Amino acid sequence: MGSGNQFSSAGEFNLEAKWLIDPKLLFVGPKIGEGAHAKVYEGKYKNKIVAIKLVNKGDTPEEIAKTEGRFVREVAMLSKVQHKNLVKFIGACKEPVMVIVTELLTGGTLRKYLVNMRPNGLETHVAIGFALDIARAMECLHSHGIIHRDLKPENLLLTADHKSVKLADFGLAREESLTEMMTAETGTYRWMAPELYSTVTLRQGEKKHYNHKVDAYSFAIVLWELIHNKLPFEGMSNLQAAYAAAFKNVRPSAEGLQEDLAQIVTSCWQEDPNARPNFTQIIQMLLQYLSYNAPSRSAAIPPRIFTSQNAVFLPPSPGTSTLIEDRDETPKTPVENRPGGLFSCFYQCC
Repeated sequence: MGSGNQFSSAGEFNLEAKWLIDPKLLFVGPKIGEGAHAKVYEGKYKNKIVAIKLVNKGDTPEEIAKTEGRFVREVAMLSKVQHKNLVKFIGACKEPVMVIVTELLTGGTLRKYLVNMRPNGLETHVAIGFALDIARAMECLHSHGIIHRDLKPENLLLTADHKSVKLADFGLAREESLTEMMTAETGTYRWMAPELYSTVTLRQGEKKHYNHKVDAYSFAIVLWELIHNKLPFEGMSNLQAAYAAAFKNVRPSAEGLQEDLAQIVTSCWQEDPNARPNFTQIIQMLLQYLSYNAPSRSAAIPPRIFTSQNAVFLPPSPGTSTLIEDRDETPKTPVENRPGGLFSCFYQCC
């Protein structure tokens, strides 16, 4: 995947100048999340509150090479795609450490939002509104030839007013290729498409061909979860859920869903990837559902839902957010007025 202003190999980092972060202008605040390969901090960059992802390179030459390759791919994709339903990418740098800077969303993950509502659920029009946000983000990614491969509620962040959802975390995203072999068993088992599995794959991480329709399957599971506010494949472990979906064609129950909603969900999780709709079709089906089922469009549904937002390009997206822990509320004191010492110079964290 050669590109003059992004990268030409796993170890080469040629980010376009406008996305290059000056680490001297970064100030790191409290840690807000941690994953296997990175830590995320609240911070400041050019007086803006941001999320700062510091990537751990690893200890062995093999780990370092793998981490650098993943980092370069992620940054290249973040700088490539721009959409209001993708978390906004601000910039990155590779030295003195690998850093990705994105907007900081304080509404928390969709996972926490749903769990906190239980046993209650979302109103249907709200669930479909969130689903449209997700579908529009995915349509944008796919239009750029990018497969997300890890679509799940933990990677969906809410705005502070809890009215809109943004897709995040490009750590597993890859550019789709007709010839390249991609690693199967990628993503999170409960939301993963059946074609990502084989008995060999589950044991050995076999590489195999698949396409962007893996994201349509994951979307169906997320949509089911939005409608029911229950964990899909409840009562099964992650591996049991994956096995049941891949080898027994088991799906969460669509009984009780309105016929047109059931059709959307079941079409997206069909066993044959080629039979699943693309995200442009999914968006149209969701809009059609709303147009027929909203009791009062103006009263119940925000106007933004009915306007196409894929033509709106705002500065891009990140791989930061799956690591960000949810916080119940936004800080009430402006950052510049908080007690000294909240933000320290970036270099103190290196």
